[in-house]
Amino acid sequence: MGAITENEWRYNQLIKHFPSEPEPPFEDSDLLARWWGRSWGCTSDVGRLRVVLMHRPGPEVAVVDTSKRLDSNAFGDEQLGWYWRGTEGPNLAAMQAQHDAYVAALRREGVEVVLLDEIARGRMKSCYTRDAVIAVGGGAIVMRLGARIRRGEELPVTRTLAHLGCPIMRTISGTGIAEGGSFAWLNRKTAVIGVSSRVNEEGARQIEEVLRSQGVELLKVQLTGYRLHIDGLFVMIAPDLAIANITLLPFWFLERLKEIKIKLIELHHEDDGAIINSLAVASGRMIMPEGVSEYTRDRLALHGVEVITVPYDKVIAGGGGLHCSTAPLLRDEV
Repeated sequence: MGAITENEWRYNQLIKHFPSEPEPPFEDSDLLARWWGRSWGCTSDVGRLRVVLMHRPGPEVAVVDTSKRLDSNAFGDEQLGWYWRGTEGPNLAAMQAQHDAYVAALRREGVEVVLLDEIARGRMKSCYTRDAVIAVGGGAIVMRLGARIRRGEELPVTRTLAHLGCPIMRTISGTGIAEGGSFAWLNRKTAVIGVSSRVNEEGARQIEEVLRSQGVELLKVQLTGYRLHIDGLFVMIAPDLAIANITLLPFWFLERLKEIKIKLIELHHEDDGAIINSLAVASGRMIMPEGVSEYTRDRLALHGVEVITVPYDKVIAGGGGLHCSTAPLLRDEV
């Protein structure tokens, strides 16, 4: 090693007075607001919703060909990868009208609705934005969707986040697959992910790495059969309350919810998963699809939950509900 030069010596003396500053962390709300425009991200599923990412259904659903029937209740093309549930194909005008009504309901709640700048060609499920991105402390994680018909939704989401100035904390890579509908916040220090045909262990591990750096524990629930996402089985309503189909959740998870004092409103047999697939716009205030049973309404009311309903069956027919159709990017702390 050569001797240090005079200029290098003087530079080192200067730098001593300007050290790097790892604290406070990146996720500090004041720093985020100063350098990224807003205190981006979510550490709760029930804090007041401020910004949400959505996509209005469009001509991309025309890929559905009703001459290609998979069975009595579904259409699809295994080669191309698209599928559509139900006995009828998509009614785009009706889907758009219902989506517009949902957006209007969100805006009445004071939510800023951001629409995707564009979508990838032929990605006919792009209106279910929840699956492409999840919000964590300080920003978002871009998912890597599992099904062939959904791969490619990630790029338009990434571009829109960049346009907004929302930090991207990670993009799922390698052989990891993960979809946002199977992720939920339980409280500030605990989240859960449903491992399934759409979320593998590697995808869950990559999400866990980000959360661990923020002091958050990620619980991993193995979903049964070919179930895709946990939001058809479990959704938070308030800091201490959730709605769930307890017959399809493992015993250890139900016990853990008790430990952290989260009470459950059990799904009634008259309801289906689309009722659970609802959205909290604030603690104890839900937007739910029409068709909630009187039993479930009464149970919600007993816990002081306010319910707004919107028609959404035409969008649900495509495979996703109200929860699936929203990707929260910013919520108030609880």
